[in-house]
Amino acid sequence: MLIKGYDDGPLVAGEPLTTRPGFWSNHLMAMCDDGAGRPVPEWFGDDGADADAMSEVLFDPGHWPVFRIPAAEGPGVVVVYRNQPGDYGIDYLLTPPGTPPGRISTEQLTRWEGDLAGNGLTWHELVRLADTPAPEAEGAADPAARLLLVLPLLNDLDLPAEAPTRLGAALAAAGSPQETVMHTAESLLTHLMGRSRHDADWGSPLSGGH
Repeated sequence: MLIKGYDDGPLVAGEPLTTRPGFWSNHLMAMCDDGAGRPVPEWFGDDGADADAMSEVLFDPGHWPVFRIPAAEGPGVVVVYRNQPGDYGIDYLLTPPGTPPGRISTEQLTRWEGDLAGNGLTWHELVRLADTPAPEAEGAADPAARLLLVLPLLNDLDLPAEAPTRLGAALAAAGSPQETVMHTAESLLTHLMGRSRHDADWGSPLSGGH
């Protein structure tokens, strides 16, 4: 796999990892905040051994997992686990409509290095990405996985009332236990909504804003 700007990175397709035990706790657990207790892998249907084993795969400097979220209309997103020693982070890249297979052309959207650095997307844009996979493009096709992959990008001033239910359904589809799934969804949204807000003149990168 080739991505513009990552010529020296050992990129590998990461989508198969999304169905393996331990993936979602690694991808999302750091964003949980219920105001009371520390999140645990069991919130995502994993256990500690699952999470530790997946960490060794997901953060291996010799392999940089790439998760492609192509969209049928409009830009898609590519998530790159940048496992560079001394410069680790998770990059979120925009892909223009109709991006062909092979060498992926992208522009930097933002990055995650303990928290979101830069602008993100609105809830409605995340749902649009989740629900409009490009049928013939390589990448994640399942709407639940697509929503969870791009969830760290959430940067919205006003979430719709249905957001916790939609997120809970995605988490349940990915393996989170039914008895705790809404608590997990609300914890994720509490953390994401508690971050620094963009100003009123901010425009979404998907609509050409900066």
